[in-house]
Amino acid sequence: MVQQPDGGRRSPLNRDRVLRAAVALADAAGIDSLSMRNLAQELGVVPMALYKHVANKEELLEGMVDVIVGEIDPPDLDTGWKTGIRQRILSARRALLRHPWASRVIESRSQPTLLVLDYLDSIAGTFRAGGLSVDLTHHVMHVLGSRVWGFTQELFPASPLPAEPEAHAAMFRELAGRYPHIAEIATSGAHDEGSVVGRGCDDQFEFEFALDLLLDGFERLHQQGWQSGNRS
Repeated sequence: MVQQPDGGRRSPLNRDRVLRAAVALADAAGIDSLSMRNLAQELGVVPMALYKHVANKEELLEGMVDVIVGEIDPPDLDTGWKTGIRQRILSARRALLRHPWASRVIESRSQPTLLVLDYLDSIAGTFRAGGLSVDLTHHVMHVLGSRVWGFTQELFPASPLPAEPEAHAAMFRELAGRYPHIAEIATSGAHDEGSVVGRGCDDQFEFEFALDLLLDGFERLHQQGWQSGNRS
């Protein structure tokens, strides 16, 4: 249950309290557990009371995304565009790691909220303030895609591994026999028990590695005066 203020007095219900309680519920029990009825129970109100602040479940989810966006650090205007973008994207990643359900909800939104548009505009504005052309910034934003939010769609889907060492070893022998190159790269990386692609990858390293490659590439294209119309 949502904690009540000291003295047992319930704070007035408002949109911010509803959204933050929804985020806390999703954090604790998963996004699939979130319903207007469950949220009302957490807040100690009847479900109809929520509809004064959010019109429906979709508006609730949009507001929850806004809460996450609000956790992303503001831009640092003194670091230069490349460092500034890196810092903001890694701040977005930290926010999403605190709320593992958030990437799924972000991907499900068909229309961005005003706060989401503010964030995206700020990212594009940082590139423009760094001197990147409108043309290059347009393509840069496409390339970054979901990395702007601190997550990527991984190449290999996560799958449970056998707990028994013998079964684990047998699985990899079978994998190596049929897919030698996949087995080779899967067993070569740093180990991260929480990796979304299994125990062969360090998610944070892979994310930063890709982000840095992209930022270096953007910088090189900017320095070369790249234009999309000059492709050969």
